[in-house]
Amino acid sequence: MDPDLKKQLGKIANVVRELSMEAVQKANSGHPGLPMGCAEFGAYLYGVLLRHNPKNPKWLNRDRFILSAGHGSMLLYSLLHLSGFHLSMDDIKAFRQSHSKTPGHPEFHMTDGVEATTGPLGQGVGNAVGQALGLKILAAKFNKENYPLFTSKVYCLAGDGCMMEGVSSEASALAGHLKLDNLVLIYDANHVTLDGFLKDSGSENTKMRYEAYGWDVYELDGYDFDAMDKTFNAIGETQKRPCLVIMTTIIGKGCATKAGTHKVHGSPLGAEEVEATKKALGLPEEDFYVPPAVYSYFEQRLAKDASLEKKWKETFRSWSETYPEEYKVFMQMVERRLPENIEEILRKVEMKNPLATRNSSYNVVNVLGDILPQLYGGSADLSSSDMTMMKKFAAIAPGDFNGRNIKFGIREFGMATAATGLSQTHMFVPYIGTFLTFSDYMRNAIRLAALSKVQVIYQFTHDSVFLGEDGPTHQPVEHLAALRAMPQLQVIRPADNWEVKMAWLAALRYRGPTAIILSRQALPELEGANVPYEQGMGKGAYLVKKEMRKPDFTFFATGSEVSLALDVASALEKIGKSVRVVSMPCWEIFESQSDEYKHSIVGGDLGKRVSIEAAVSFGWAKWIGHEGIAISIDTFGESAPQSDLAAEFGFTVDSIMSRLL
Repeated sequence: MDPDLKKQLGKIANVVRELSMEAVQKANSGHPGLPMGCAEFGAYLYGVLLRHNPKNPKWLNRDRFILSAGHGSMLLYSLLHLSGFHLSMDDIKAFRQSHSKTPGHPEFHMTDGVEATTGPLGQGVGNAVGQALGLKILAAKFNKENYPLFTSKVYCLAGDGCMMEGVSSEASALAGHLKLDNLVLIYDANHVTLDGFLKDSGSENTKMRYEAYGWDVYELDGYDFDAMDKTFNAIGETQKRPCLVIMTTIIGKGCATKAGTHKVHGSPLGAEEVEATKKALGLPEEDFYVPPAVYSYFEQRLAKDASLEKKWKETFRSWSETYPEEYKVFMQMVERRLPENIEEILRKVEMKNPLATRNSSYNVVNVLGDILPQLYGGSADLSSSDMTMMKKFAAIAPGDFNGRNIKFGIREFGMATAATGLSQTHMFVPYIGTFLTFSDYMRNAIRLAALSKVQVIYQFTHDSVFLGEDGPTHQPVEHLAALRAMPQLQVIRPADNWEVKMAWLAALRYRGPTAIILSRQALPELEGANVPYEQGMGKGAYLVKKEMRKPDFTFFATGSEVSLALDVASALEKIGKSVRVVSMPCWEIFESQSDEYKHSIVGGDLGKRVSIEAAVSFGWAKWIGHEGIAISIDTFGESAPQSDLAAEFGFTVDSIMSRLL
């Protein structure tokens, strides 16, 4: 590497150290160790390696950098600021302050240049796998001879914590299996964790582990620019599968007394240490000082970055004229566009009656696959049971990315993080499936998807004890309440074929995550559910049966229990009672309705309020009040046939009648 360039990168690295320790000190909160230890790598990454355009952070063929070790966010923020992204010095100074663009951990959509919400360790690795997979799919779909539209790479920086968390193992094994030759994972091997030295809790051979996954592994000194340049140039020229770069660093490098210890990991250095460190590094006394030469260097880079995108746009324009049909598909994927008549299309999907809602969803998915090129799906080795396979399309295979189905293997957590990564490419609407009880394996990934408001559709089947003989290990009871508690996640439990169709419409229209909860057992079609979207699912809750006069009872139910509620209502009417039945497939959509509409459904004198749902009662008091009756299951299930379980847990007409009268 040119000596002058190395000198310039060294200056950038020290600026990163300065900004990082000063921002953490000003906030009196944060993690200075990683930014200071990885400063040289960050300088090389943003100063030399990345092919991107900070003035257009959403350029589709950009290289992507994901900081899986999100606690080291000041590394990323410093580099985004220096390299010309829309992040000012005032934003740097507002680190970890209310409503700033520099929150404690990077957040997708909040800050230009942040490719994923990270912090819960290991998940950024999964996001990187998903993004790399998405780019391989796009390359297979749109690249033509002389038209290389998608050629970028995904770089991800992970620390010891990321490597120890199980999700990174799941995701890395999948990446190795698929031979993702556009993925580069950099392991910041500083041998220090929050509580002390790595040797106190780990002694595995990470190199051998990743070689066993099918990765190529490189090792380098994190402060040797020549070695960095040689390594990453070699990867760029010869990569055939995912690469791990084990980069040896010193946590908090440059700190006067704390470098190399856990004391620099997650706490401000202290004013005296900052002062001594700046003096040792030869930095000026002025806080948050950036030498003009550093800004000048990145300004020159910006011109090169802009020229890269300009050249790509010229290639794209020529490609769009040469391949007009592919261009139409491309634009539909970019815009995640839905046909104007999609509700009509869905309503015409033919289905048997009765039908398990998992099968209803399968029918819908296979129609949507034909009309929505952005829809890609997969399962955690359960596609024959959670009904997620698009039968007209092949499965993606190692080195072959032309399919539309993804076999994630029995890796629920890794699957969920990768699905988030797919969505973050801005050209996919991924859906993934497993049993509802296994949503617990995925929960933190679902949470980050909700926090990031990325569009992922979770198809959770086997939704209650009524899956039968598999027993309580597989029978969800608390899961609906747990998912409903998560902000910005739509949870929809449809009652029949009609509601399943409209549940998919709700999920496709919502630019955030949706969990569709589906039954294993067959459910009958309900006459009251055969209504337009805006009168039913689009309201979140609606009447499937009106009362004859002032109601004696009002039933609130979801999923398989809506038909049971209607049967109980019929029995009550035979003895002169007036009953209203409300289907509540999505509490979140209902909460967003006008006060007037909500009052029309749940307000006023509704007689005795009764909820009927084969799950815990938690949450239903909001709708039925503390004087209401919750027909629920507040224990774990049992291993028995469905009919026996219905009788044991009180989900029969006679059992419910006995509780009401």
